[in-house]
Amino acid sequence: MEDDVEMAASENGAVVELDDMKKRLKEMEDEAAALREMQAKVEKEMGSVQDPAAAANQANREEVDSRSVFVGNVDYSCTPEEVQQHFQACGTVNRVTIRTNKFGQPKGYAYVEFLETEAVQEALLLNESELHGRQLKVSAKRTNVPGMKLYRARRPNPPMGFRGRTPFMAAPYFFPPYGYGKVPRARAPMRYSPYF
Repeated sequence: MEDDVEMAASENGAVVELDDMKKRLKEMEDEAAALREMQAKVEKEMGSVQDPAAAANQANREEVDSRSVFVGNVDYSCTPEEVQQHFQACGTVNRVTIRTNKFGQPKGYAYVEFLETEAVQEALLLNESELHGRQLKVSAKRTNVPGMKLYRARRPNPPMGFRGRTPFMAAPYFFPPYGYGKVPRARAPMRYSPYF
C-alpha cells in the first residue's frame, strides 16, 4: 500500500512538473513571437527609410547618365577645356571628366555631361570626328547597375607559362653527404704545451 502511495505522489509530482514545463514553454513561445514581430517592424522601418534614398540616388544617376556621352580614343594630351570646345556646338556642356589611372596619367577616354538631354543626340553625330589627330568614338553613356558585374575568369598568360594557383614552396635546404667533396678529417687532440 505504501508503494502505491509513493507512486501516486511521484506521478502527481511528475504531472505538476510537466504542467510547469508546459507553462514555461508557452511563455517562451509568446516571447519569441513578440521578438519576431518587433524584428519585422524594425526591418520594415529600416527598409522604408533606406529604399527611397537609394531609389532617388539611382534615379538621379540614371537622369545624369541620360544627359551624358562616352568619348573614346581621346588623345592623352587633351585637356577637358579642349574636349568641351569640341562638343560646345551640341549644347551646353555641364562637365567633362577625363579618366586617369592611379598615377594621374589619362586613360584615353572621357565623359561629357550636358545640361539638356537633346544635346546627347547632337553629340552622337560627332562620332568618328577628329580631335588632336585622333578619331573619337562617341556613344551614349550607359548606367551601371549595382551587382550586375560579369565574372571574368582569369586566363593563363602563355608567354609567362601557366603555374596554376599552387602556393610557392621553397625547396628544402640540402646538406651534402660527407662522402661528397672534401672529407673532414679527425684531428688529434691538442696537447697543452708549456711553451704556449
